[in-house]
Amino acid sequence: MKAWEYAKKLIQKGKPTVLSEEEQTWDIIEILELREDERLKMLWRSRVPGSGAEESLAIAAVQSMDNRGMEVSKAEELIPLGLEALERDDMIELNKITSRIFHELYKAKKNTNSEYWKFKEYRCWEEYKNSVEFIPSSSYDVFSDEYKTKIAGGWIAQICGGALGTALEGYTTDNLREVFGEIRGYVRKPNTYNDDITYELAFLKAFEKKGYNVTSEDIAMEWVALIPFGWSAEDVALKNLKQGIFPPESGYFNNPFYEWIGAQMRGAICGMVAPSNPEEAARLAWIDGVISHYNNGVIGEVFNAIMVSLSFVENDVRKIVESSINMLPKDSEYYSVIKYALDMCLKSDSWEKAWRNCEKRLERYNWVHAYPNAAAEVIALWFGNGDFDETMHIVAMEGQDVDCNAAQIATIIGIIKGINEIGDKWITPIGDKLTTYMRNMKRMKISDLIEWTIESVIAANKKK
Repeated sequence: MKAWEYAKKLIQKGKPTVLSEEEQTWDIIEILELREDERLKMLWRSRVPGSGAEESLAIAAVQSMDNRGMEVSKAEELIPLGLEALERDDMIELNKITSRIFHELYKAKKNTNSEYWKFKEYRCWEEYKNSVEFIPSSSYDVFSDEYKTKIAGGWIAQICGGALGTALEGYTTDNLREVFGEIRGYVRKPNTYNDDITYELAFLKAFEKKGYNVTSEDIAMEWVALIPFGWSAEDVALKNLKQGIFPPESGYFNNPFYEWIGAQMRGAICGMVAPSNPEEAARLAWIDGVISHYNNGVIGEVFNAIMVSLSFVENDVRKIVESSINMLPKDSEYYSVIKYALDMCLKSDSWEKAWRNCEKRLERYNWVHAYPNAAAEVIALWFGNGDFDETMHIVAMEGQDVDCNAAQIATIIGIIKGINEIGDKWITPIGDKLTTYMRNMKRMKISDLIEWTIESVIAANKKK
């Protein structure tokens, strides 16, 4: 049946009726207006669930476009006007100003003086693959008990790391130290509720169905089906997807945040399903990353995927870091950031000296941007040197987007060291419960997630 026939059938079956005032449902408009006003206010001023850190996505969008080498002066001039309207609770003016800001960002031109344009822009997997030399994959037995043990260690460590960081994200080293001193464990009763693991679960759901033949569209459909809302880059991507804009366009179309941490925070799962195969882990990360990110934002997910893949066969964390950095394109801006962080590690006698240099160099980037968080990962891994407690201490003290960073690098150490090396102080408060906001996955057992991952990888390998 044609669309016009459906529409005709609909109107033909309708019978007129006289609605009472209560039945006319005009009051829904007022409810929708209040919801839209609250959403707009959140765009300008909100607090991060879990940590309470204050953020402003409207301002951050301008900041991010500046980081990406675009001319944003006209949008910057509108920021104080928006803040004044917010303080007055002038929603009429705030709507106008916000629209004008995003219009300026949408039509922004290149700032030819920006350092950003000195680096290569990576637009697709083929470009990336042809620019690097991957360590050849080695045979790894995913049917072995060792693989099961490593997956268990990786997931449990990741969940503990995320729980640690959820209470700390969005703050600086100095302010964390002022309030908590040296952080060496959970600062409150931990829970597993955060947005980071959400996208890894969506990847796993698609991978379960398609294995290594999974596509960006396959994963994107799981996003639409399972994830009710997003934030920053993921929010834009979800809106694009629901409007029929599919990957890779969904990642970069009208998306100021496409080089933020949202892809980098989900690379671990790609390494977990491609053990000892960094090229395949990188390819899967690229497929996943372009749903919501572009260029350096996608490279961030590739970096974490490679490190996790190598952790199945390499026990030296520093070797993993160095090898993974060598599999990044040397002419990308992402590589320049990571290489600088590694150089600071080599030149410094403490994590804090290395971090302070990176903190200063990257001060123009938002705390949710991929760059400062990638640097934090490198430094924590380097100076933690395989010790779970010390690595978590360092990554917590560095601040920034702590839950994303702690979760990803904890996975590496969990795979290498196993559950026993993580320790009861981290595992016991978490138990076996995983809480998410995903449809059909709001309450899960961590043990079931571990088994699901193993079974999916085994099934995918049997189909090879």
